[in-house]
Amino acid sequence: MTGNTFGRVFRVTTFGESHGYAVGCVVDGCPAGLSLGEEDINRELRRRRPGGRFASPRKEKDEAKIISGVFEDKTLGTPIAIIIENKDADSRAYEGIKDLARPGHADYTYFAKFGTRDWRGGGRASGRETAARVAGGAIAKKVLEKFGIRIYGYSGEIAGVKAEVDGEIEEIFEKAEKSEIRFPDAEKEEFALERIREAMREGESVGGIVEIVVRGVPAGLGEPVFMKADAYLAYALMSIPAVKGVEFGAGFESARMRGSESNDEMYVEKGQVGFYTNNAGGVLGGITTGQDLIIRLAVKPTPSISKIQKTVNLKTLENEEISVKGRHDPCIVPRAVVVAEAMTALAILDLMMLQGLVPRFL
Repeated sequence: MTGNTFGRVFRVTTFGESHGYAVGCVVDGCPAGLSLGEEDINRELRRRRPGGRFASPRKEKDEAKIISGVFEDKTLGTPIAIIIENKDADSRAYEGIKDLARPGHADYTYFAKFGTRDWRGGGRASGRETAARVAGGAIAKKVLEKFGIRIYGYSGEIAGVKAEVDGEIEEIFEKAEKSEIRFPDAEKEEFALERIREAMREGESVGGIVEIVVRGVPAGLGEPVFMKADAYLAYALMSIPAVKGVEFGAGFESARMRGSESNDEMYVEKGQVGFYTNNAGGVLGGITTGQDLIIRLAVKPTPSISKIQKTVNLKTLENEEISVKGRHDPCIVPRAVVVAEAMTALAILDLMMLQGLVPRFL
């Protein structure tokens, strides 16, 4: 088992390294008859791609090429192969530190596991790999939309500055998409931007919290005991580089509540069961309640920083110091939003297909 494939029925295998020829994915299990073109995928890739004042200056066009599984703009039910060429890779900044294990990166652990590693930009452990996930997630999103399920993501907190949000999720999402850091609180956005600028001046980076809201998920999704909906989603989301924690609903705050505060009291209206609150985040006993799924991800600061740090030389096994140069995001949170949406879509669609809720032909 290599760990490069996600999913049981709707399966996505990603391939490629940060500075290799390309990254891409193979999607197997997609229903036939789905309208799908390259622009459907490129639209999502544009949301994730680098560039801008507060992201890596690496200029990748991120244009997906569908090379199998689609004919006359319809999926065939056969494997869909997608390739995204790396057009702006520049490995020169890594040549001088190729034997040094960058703190916070997977350099040491990849070397410990495989006895070798691609030192160019982190190779397969780079966030560049997530472009392939977004491509696969774009297809999953299109299928889910057929069933009225939509996924909304935004930066809920950056560098300790928390967004105050109110109103319908569609409005919150729209505000976030207009912000260069996907921050839906215009009043506090400048504080968050200044925290990022301050970190950049000091050769540092900052992290934050991604919030995901999923609307339209039916009640009853998820399998007891070891394929619970929230457990499977957490598994998917924890696979994203830089994600160090996942919570649902009240999450860790529920540890500070009493039972009467934590429990979501229920009612019946017009023959339908409803809830007064959603502290559970849309999942009880690992099975969805029909409410919105509320998910938060803790995203650590980008580990590539120019500030001098202590490390080891993997070739000589001597202590050294390192300052990482190159093109890196001072804050990965805004781009991680899109990746989190994609992984959420992949997990939910796979759970639905496991339960027989999606036909093989749409």
